[in-house]
Amino acid sequence: MLLVTPRSRRIPLALAASALLGTTALSGCSVANSEDAAGGSSAPSDTLRVVLQQEPPTLEACESNLTSTGVVIRSTITEPLVERNPTSGELEPKLATQWSSKDDQTWTLKLREGVKFHDGSDFNADDAIATIDRAVNSKLGCNVEGYVFGDDDLKLKKVDDYTIEVTAAKKDPILPLRLSFLEVVPKETSTTEKVREPIGTGPYQIEDWQAGQSINVAAFADYWGEAPAYSKANYQWRSEGSVRAAMITSGEADIATGLSPEDNIGDLGVSYPNNETVALRMHADTAPFDDIRIRRAVNYAIDKESIVASLYAGRDKAAAQLVPSGVVGHSDDLPVWEFNLDKAKELVAEAKADGTDVSAPINLVVRTAQFPKIQELAQVIQEQLTQAGLTVNLKMLETSQHLTYQVRPFPTKDDGAIMLMTQHGNQAGDAAFTVDQYMTSKGAQSAFGTPELDELIAQADAASGDDRQAAFEKVFKYQNDEVVQFAHIAHQTGMLGISSSVAYEPNSSSGDELRLAEVTAAK
Repeated sequence: MLLVTPRSRRIPLALAASALLGTTALSGCSVANSEDAAGGSSAPSDTLRVVLQQEPPTLEACESNLTSTGVVIRSTITEPLVERNPTSGELEPKLATQWSSKDDQTWTLKLREGVKFHDGSDFNADDAIATIDRAVNSKLGCNVEGYVFGDDDLKLKKVDDYTIEVTAAKKDPILPLRLSFLEVVPKETSTTEKVREPIGTGPYQIEDWQAGQSINVAAFADYWGEAPAYSKANYQWRSEGSVRAAMITSGEADIATGLSPEDNIGDLGVSYPNNETVALRMHADTAPFDDIRIRRAVNYAIDKESIVASLYAGRDKAAAQLVPSGVVGHSDDLPVWEFNLDKAKELVAEAKADGTDVSAPINLVVRTAQFPKIQELAQVIQEQLTQAGLTVNLKMLETSQHLTYQVRPFPTKDDGAIMLMTQHGNQAGDAAFTVDQYMTSKGAQSAFGTPELDELIAQADAASGDDRQAAFEKVFKYQNDEVVQFAHIAHQTGMLGISSSVAYEPNSSSGDELRLAEVTAAK
């Protein structure tokens, strides 16, 4: 087997309680059990209750690398061929039991027999090939294609009913790791339209999705693996962290995502090593970002250390690059861009003197409730850039609206330059999954690039071992010195609210894929 190197505005408590009462009354999310004040339930329940920051925009399998989608479906509703252990970094069998290659270009995968989809059909090589072809080779525009595979198609061959061959366009020593991002669906799944509710092979299947209110899932009776502890699960969503925390402490929910200690979660808040990095992506096609001096000024104007200290109580870490420690390519020696407001003002003045329209409006595009205190963070950044002499408009958008700015093709008719706040999680532990989509000239989530950077990335993608680490370090340094598409803010630390009635140990992937089968009743 292939071994992989590891890798909202705060509201007063009284208002939070009032909001909680209001939202639960409207959505009918209260349960029949009697709850205590310690976040537990006095009567056992067969339903696991999860409260998220936001409603998923879709449960389409080929969009599962989007956090708001993957947290629900990955390895719960659908399953991949290969699954990465988030703690060890090792690839483990899922719907494929073995994989091997003699040349790092053509990989042979043996598939698991006796697996059924939720519609009762049998999983086999036709489904595996159709899944890969649909997500990678079609014109469906799956987010996972740009995120993981870029522009290259894969050649697919059925050897027998439970063996397939996958051939990359060039040598790819981490192809099985890339395949771990593809959630398998039946061969009958549409290749011309995305599917809101997929049919999978996972331990749970979708019962109903009441738009705007909840998603209900039930344990799949014919699941090939061990049956999960809970026969049902219910997902709801609340944008305010304090409301989600209150649902845990009152016993109304079992797990809450995207919390912070300031949400009054107390001992029921469990921190975990997040793999997320927050950064600003600047689009260089419009003034003032068409001048690299302005992009550098943005970096100088943001006081990252103060942001981490004041908004996140020092739990997060100021970032110098898009990947955190533990990911192949991260460099501890790459310096965090210093805070120097005078230098920022000086660069703005220089650009203005040379004819750059520094007064042109900048749209800071931010996703509502994407992570704790995101609105406060956006407001701080807006103020700091204003102090540097730039004009910044804050655009808080819901997930579906934000996605139009996050992934190509980007909006072209817009009043001003775009600066997108992005939260990037490298689940795979290798920088290729970051730079290929965020830094190449045609990357799915890259606003621009350069031929020189493209070449550095191509060299890093083909390297292995120590050479791979050194090559990706060079890529990140070149971005900061010569391209400056990004202003990095912080590497994050996550927190879940976990009721005393359930047992679950979060890991670095919990924010991206909350595997419900790993949750059990507390002893």
